[in-house]
Amino acid sequence: QVQLVESGGGSVQTGGSLKLACAASGFTYRDYYLAWFRQGPQKGREGVACIASDGSTKYADSVQGRFTISLDNVEKTLYLQINGLSPEDTGMYYCAARRRSPYTSSWFCSRASSDFESWGQGTQVTVSS
Repeated sequence: QVQLVESGGGSVQTGGSLKLACAASGFTYRDYYLAWFRQGPQKGREGVACIASDGSTKYADSVQGRFTISLDNVEKTLYLQINGLSPEDTGMYYCAARRRSPYTSSWFCSRASSDFESWGQGTQVTVSS
């Protein structure tokens, strides 16, 4: 059973940094791709970054150059390094996992929430000006 537990959120000032963590268990990483999503106040859920089973990554334009997604296979933890925070980054951040089908390339990952089967409970990020 896939289990995802986020941590690392908090309250920071504009320009600050945070490193979010997602402890992942119950699956083999090479068979999955993973992603981080966020949902701001009165906004839809946005896929900010994803990482494929071969380590390839994709980012939303709004976070490119500021966010870095990474995976530690030994610690079985997915990370999201967030730099240059602004109030627009405020929201609940979720990690998600999706089993890759046999027909999906190892370099593929998705940032569409409808593609994901397993979700963590979220960690709150609040940025003040």
